Amino acid sequence: MPWYLYLALKQLFPSGRRLSFFTAISVVSVALGVALLIVVLSVMGGFGFEIRHMIVDTQGEVQVQARSLIDRPAEVLAQIEKVPGVVAATPYAQGVVMIECGAKPAFPAIQGVDLTRVDRVVPLQKYIRVGSLGDLDDDSVILSSQLARSIGAHIGGKIEVYTPLLLEKLKNDEVILPRELKVVGIFEIGHQQLDSSVVIVTLRLMQELYGLGGAVHGINVRIAPGLDADAMAARINTALRPDAGLRAVSWFEFNQDFLWVLQLEKNLMLFIMLFVVLVAAFLTMSLLLVLVLKKTREIGLLGALGASQREIALCFCLQGVAVGVAGTALGLILGFTLLHFRNGAVELIMRFTGSQEILARFYQFSQLPAHTEPRDLVVIVISALVLSTLAGVIPAVMAARLKPVEALRSE
Repeated sequence: MPWYLYLALKQLFPSGRRLSFFTAISVVSVALGVALLIVVLSVMGGFGFEIRHMIVDTQGEVQVQARSLIDRPAEVLAQIEKVPGVVAATPYAQGVVMIECGAKPAFPAIQGVDLTRVDRVVPLQKYIRVGSLGDLDDDSVILSSQLARSIGAHIGGKIEVYTPLLLEKLKNDEVILPRELKVVGIFEIGHQQLDSSVVIVTLRLMQELYGLGGAVHGINVRIAPGLDADAMAARINTALRPDAGLRAVSWFEFNQDFLWVLQLEKNLMLFIMLFVVLVAAFLTMSLLLVLVLKKTREIGLLGALGASQREIALCFCLQGVAVGVAGTALGLILGFTLLHFRNGAVELIMRFTGSQEILARFYQFSQLPAHTEPRDLVVIVISALVLSTLAGVIPAVMAARLKPVEALRSE
């Protein structure tokens, strides 16, 4: 081991006595900055990851839509499923209805699914908490959990469904009674908006409620794992008839604006939180400068013994590197520990502040998500090490410039 590395480690981590105050403060400051970066970026990444996962789970990776309606969905399905890389496809119809249960109205979104195909594209069954997707038929309905709770609906109960088609019939002096449906299931995805405003029925029933005939609003497509959704959307567009007025869009393109905002927020948080590590680096630099002033005579002695300016500079610069390595390692442990207990901490804070529903209301999740991307982890580690190393550069340069004779004469 080079003498300057040994001396740098000895000054930071002396053997036979307690850890020096300088080392403790420097390492803890870097560790807190790294831990804060990990927690913030992981939580921000968690929101994005859960939203992306939820979009793909509920819509598939690619959606095929028309300008108005897809009149011959069977033909379009056959064309799509011939495209290499397409695993399955399922048609859907969607809209908005009014439902009523025990004089309690609600205005949720409604989606009709093809029971023979939907489970190959959208894994609805895994989100159903009570009941089963197999119980769904043309006279029944599955409600989202918070919607069912808000109107007092339960398994085996009845709800009445009012559609825009009723208003159209009234204009022609025709009267259609609301459709009475039996509740056979309750699902919960974990997203506030979806869990409070979605109704699932069969595709045939949805076509009847909206007067669509055999038409549908779109087709959800599941592609093989590992394939790029944008590339597959382009491939499907090539396979579709040019005169059909159809267009395939990937889940990313369909939600591009929203995902861009999420990524922007995450990048801004990274930029802001890096200032915490920068402050820790300035603290390390100031403490190293004090150390240089205190060790002036020792530095002069090293120069008199034949140490070069480069070796003296490395002795102090490596102290910044060592502080960065130790602080980063401690920060990683602290950060991932905080992430592990994040939901318990949030629940405790919410209980004391009386705002338990704020997370679900404004951020749309019942639990605080977290997802650490390897790229973010690399950025955090490199940033902490680089800033800690730079913190040792100025004190190292000052120490290297000290002339041995003047340093030995220093009081």
